[in-house]
Amino acid sequence: MSEKNILAYFKSPEEAEAVSRKLQSLRVIDMSIDRFGKYPGDQRYSGQNPLTGDITSLATMTLNSSIDSRSAGILASADVSASGMSHGGDGGPTGRDILLTVVVDSESFDQALRIVEEAGGLI
Repeated sequence: MSEKNILAYFKSPEEAEAVSRKLQSLRVIDMSIDRFGKYPGDQRYSGQNPLTGDITSLATMTLNSSIDSRSAGILASADVSASGMSHGGDGGPTGRDILLTVVVDSESFDQALRIVEEAGGLI
């Protein structure tokens, strides 16, 4: 038996999870849901407040993010949007930043593709 894969992009983890539940009825060999961003590592709202002095990096203060990698923090701090001198242009992936990766048996591929497309996944 041969395998085929699908890479589908969604706007929210909930959309991707709903599709993954529907795909479970097929011959899924492997499946994962991941969020990707402009910088490596975990990027999320930090909740840190510059007024309290709880500032771990320039990226934390100006981009309001908590980045778990020192290298990614340096990269984010060097971005034009962190300087305050520019809005940064496009700013990286927005909208469809959730990636559903599915590996299925080739016999189930067409049906899996239909399920993903009907749910609004961008392939």
